[in-house]
Amino acid sequence: MSGAAGGQGGERGPRWRRPWKILALGLLSASSVLAAAPGAGAMSKEEKRRLGNQVLEMFDHAYSNYMEHAYPADELMPLTCRGRVRGQEPSRGDVDDALGKFSLTLIDTLDTLVVLNKTKEFEEAVKKVIKDVNLDNDIVVSVFETNIRVLGGLLGGHSVAIMLKEKGEYMQWYNGELLHMAKELGYKLLPAFNTTSGLPYPRVNLKFGVRHPEARTGTETDTCTACAGTLILEFAALSRFTGASIFEEYARKALDFIWEKRQRSSNLVGVTINIHTGDWVRKDSGVGAGIDSYYEYLLKAYVLLGDDSFLERFNTHYDAIMRYISQPPLLLDVHIHKPMLNARTWMDSLLAFFPGLQVLKGDIRPAIETHEMLYQVIKKHNFLPEAFTTDFRVHWAQHPLRPEFAESTYFLYKATGDPYYLEVGKTLIENLNKYARVPCGFAAMKDVRTGSHEDRMDSFFLAEMFKYLYLLFADKEDMIFDIEDYIFTTEAHLLPLWLSTANQTISKKNTTTEYTELDDSNFDWTCPNTQILFPNDPMFAQSIREPLKNVVDKSCPRGISRVEESLGSGPKPPLRARDFMASNPEHLEILKKMGVSLIHLKDGRVQLVQHAVQAASSLDAEDGLRFMQEMIELSSQQQKEQQLPPRAVQIVSHPFFGRVVLTAGPAQFGMDLSKHKAGTRGFVATVKPYNGCSEITNPEAVKEKIGLMQRGQCMFAEKARNIQKAGAIGGIVIDDNEGSSSDTAPLFQMAGDGKNTDDITIPMLFLFNKEGNIILDAIREYEAVEVLLSDKAKDRDLEMETMDQKLSENDSHKQNSEEAPSASQDVAAVSEEPEEGENSDVTDPDSLSPADTASDSVSISNQDSYVPGTEEAGAPEPACTQGDHQPQEQTTETESNSKVNWDNKVQPMESILADWNEDIEAFEMMEKDEL
Repeated sequence: MSGAAGGQGGERGPRWRRPWKILALGLLSASSVLAAAPGAGAMSKEEKRRLGNQVLEMFDHAYSNYMEHAYPADELMPLTCRGRVRGQEPSRGDVDDALGKFSLTLIDTLDTLVVLNKTKEFEEAVKKVIKDVNLDNDIVVSVFETNIRVLGGLLGGHSVAIMLKEKGEYMQWYNGELLHMAKELGYKLLPAFNTTSGLPYPRVNLKFGVRHPEARTGTETDTCTACAGTLILEFAALSRFTGASIFEEYARKALDFIWEKRQRSSNLVGVTINIHTGDWVRKDSGVGAGIDSYYEYLLKAYVLLGDDSFLERFNTHYDAIMRYISQPPLLLDVHIHKPMLNARTWMDSLLAFFPGLQVLKGDIRPAIETHEMLYQVIKKHNFLPEAFTTDFRVHWAQHPLRPEFAESTYFLYKATGDPYYLEVGKTLIENLNKYARVPCGFAAMKDVRTGSHEDRMDSFFLAEMFKYLYLLFADKEDMIFDIEDYIFTTEAHLLPLWLSTANQTISKKNTTTEYTELDDSNFDWTCPNTQILFPNDPMFAQSIREPLKNVVDKSCPRGISRVEESLGSGPKPPLRARDFMASNPEHLEILKKMGVSLIHLKDGRVQLVQHAVQAASSLDAEDGLRFMQEMIELSSQQQKEQQLPPRAVQIVSHPFFGRVVLTAGPAQFGMDLSKHKAGTRGFVATVKPYNGCSEITNPEAVKEKIGLMQRGQCMFAEKARNIQKAGAIGGIVIDDNEGSSSDTAPLFQMAGDGKNTDDITIPMLFLFNKEGNIILDAIREYEAVEVLLSDKAKDRDLEMETMDQKLSENDSHKQNSEEAPSASQDVAAVSEEPEEGENSDVTDPDSLSPADTASDSVSISNQDSYVPGTEEAGAPEPACTQGDHQPQEQTTETESNSKVNWDNKVQPMESILADWNEDIEAFEMMEKDEL
């Protein structure tokens, strides 16, 4: 998500200039006041210039590696240094719908090149797109992703191309070729709109459309609200550029339908809607995944097109968001029909765009609050996890290098001028270089807790992340054009604001007030209300942030339900699962009223069963069903906490220097790496026999090394005992299932053999086939490969690499264990080594560890709902526990990790890249690379 701004009020004048230019004056005046404030800790111009240049270098690293190793493929696979071509790699499900064999990353990056003042590279890139890209492929793609990335990328490229041509130095040969391609693509997307509602199908075949026998799509019935509601900017721009009104008409019809189907009492929309009937399929509502850019495009459609109805709709929705979803500093999903009740106990990372949208709206205080909360989560985990709970623990551990937080940071700095946000941007740069940078680009994080990587670098990383980071540190003189003459799409593509007066073929019928009576007071918050947006107090933003600076480590906000606030001393709110105590008579009475009965089990636990027909009323029955659902989620969360978290295998020798981190499965025996902060570091050696199931025949090669062996033919514990007897200091078991990968399979946890395993003292980790092959290929190329087995990856530091290279010739085998931070988070499915002859990942229930077999089955229906195993002694523990935070320990570890020295051998980045290019053939030989 991104954007210029929106506004209301003032002289009419040229319509396209009124909202943006007035807001721009407000932004600039605020910046000058705050930047000049004494004691504000302003960043020096030299430091800003240095950081801006660092962003340029990082972009060059990512872009050049894509062009060298991946182009014309859609995306770069940075761990294996090659391109991702759909159909040649194992399917990742819906994620692959963005790939259409149309050089996605190059198209998505076009206008970024101009923003970063790389005009020569832009000219070359445009020529490549015109010459090489084919849009007529027999392939099914996402309408949403293709619109925002490819159509938006082509339109953004065209916008800056005509700007450069007008300036007279570059692109003099350009004759609208990108626009012609955009129009061709637009017509290829139109068949998706062939529905009675006007909502598009979620997917379309670029060659055959939707309903053609060879299309292989068109059977879907549902789409997400954002998927159908994030089209108006690109489609309207295409109509305004070309004069073909059909695109804007179709996008408007889809928006009108969503608006008409909103829940009238709450003015909220759900996540998923039936494209034929308009019924809401998923009735939860928030500002994150599935809805986010729908709200964004309502506000920006007003800015770009000057249609008041879009602003009125946005303000109506925004009032509902702030009334129900916003629970500062949290943004929690609610039910559209019962907005007083939270639908989730966790938040997803896509909501990080919302503070930026609030800045454009003019509501600065909640923007600062939510942004600060998100920053505290980042400081704890280095990146924003894909999802995290209301007490800031990891819910989904991945991080695909999303740019939304950087986007909001840019807009908050632009609005406040507070140098604090420059420091936030500096942290983002440091974390990207320290944890995500690999020799062939930047790799997504597979798990933010362990620091392990995923072999992906999405196109939006180049399209958005570097754009916002560069603009954050750039001064006006650093830009070759006025960025304020453009609005950003959700993919950060540039569309000129003069489009609002071009080819206006659409009648602007205000349909909004047909459905709702608007509260005029809500519009007071719309820009440019600079008196409210920018108080005279230069410490305004800091005063809002201050109470939140320790919100993650030292507090446990529960996100109080709005019904609790509104009721006050009135009727009591429904009983929540987190508050339930089986020993509380009042709670038991409430359960009875909801049709929930409690059964005492012989083992001391209690079982909950709901009979809806026994509830006192239909409302009580509904509350009972919600209570059961909450209890199931809470029970599942507690089960996860009993399981071991993933571990990390980090390759620390040349030329990796700790930059490649592999997700590893833990063992329920041997050294507990979470209690040994130094981990185990050593060179790896392949054991003989390779299965490790009998006495090791090459003990001299394994002694004081970390033994590599293959899964199968005996128990894990037996393998561990055999290599320990041979003198190994650790062991790595590599899956024998060809092509298995941590990217697509659940975490594998090695169980014992049912006997006492206290005799096993070395650490043991499990790698899937793909990750294991990365180590095996490195051994074939470099022979001496050193790894670190730990619970979490250690910091990588370029200075350490420089020092490392200087001493590598004389001290290539020196080992020096360092401390690594601990990780105590949830995940994992427990498995045990199959008996001889079995190669399946599915194990017999008898072989599962107690953490897995302790859970009972759960079933829910309209009449009978069941929740297992709640302790009779009391309620489930609140999600926030003292042991989960450990703020002092977290601070100490962060400080120590920044000084970790891998070795006494290092190498400058230029030399690393040179060495890597020489050795690239070894990585191209990796077989069966899968995600």
